[in-house]
Amino acid sequence: RSTLGELRPGEVGVTYERLEFLGDSVLALVTSVYLVDNFPDDDEGGLTQKKSLLVSKNVLTKKADEIGIRDFIILSDNAMKGGVAAQDSVLSAALEAVIGAIYLDGGLEYARTFIESRILGDMDEILEHRDHINYKSILQEWTQSKYRTYPLYRVRSTAGPEHDKIFLVEVKIGGRVVGKGRGKSKKDAEQMAAKEGLNELRKHH
Repeated sequence: RSTLGELRPGEVGVTYERLEFLGDSVLALVTSVYLVDNFPDDDEGGLTQKKSLLVSKNVLTKKADEIGIRDFIILSDNAMKGGVAAQDSVLSAALEAVIGAIYLDGGLEYARTFIESRILGDMDEILEHRDHINYKSILQEWTQSKYRTYPLYRVRSTAGPEHDKIFLVEVKIGGRVVGKGRGKSKKDAEQMAAKEGLNELRKHH
């Protein structure tokens, strides 16, 4: 996929986007069933948070590297110029494409065996080191499930010099502010706002 947009006229390219789409769904299903079976006392919010962490881009990138997928990917010039972040995005997507291919080739049981052994095998360690938690993703899944809407983020203020700014972000759900967060980037502040929003919402469920 990463080279498709740079092909010259007459060249033939192959995209793995369809396999990635399928693999993403299979991964979500297998992980959800695995969590329900292994955490019978967790509520929906707890299961959602665990799933978001286990299938996060950072975790999938690490797993793809462990398997050796990076050696089989031809990156486009744009991906190379984009640095590590762009390359990691391609790598995690490629792992999802592999899962999709396994599902098509061998069915759900083969895909489940691969996912449980290669991705969920060290689940306890991943969940213990929660550096990869994407609170924005968790909050979005939560609000879609509970309220059929999406969280809305807004920068309320910035402080400090240009090279060392602090952002203050608030997140609203249904017009109500549920969380605020500060960070040295807008992205970090949004994550902190989402974290506070999740804690606030869980008090009422």
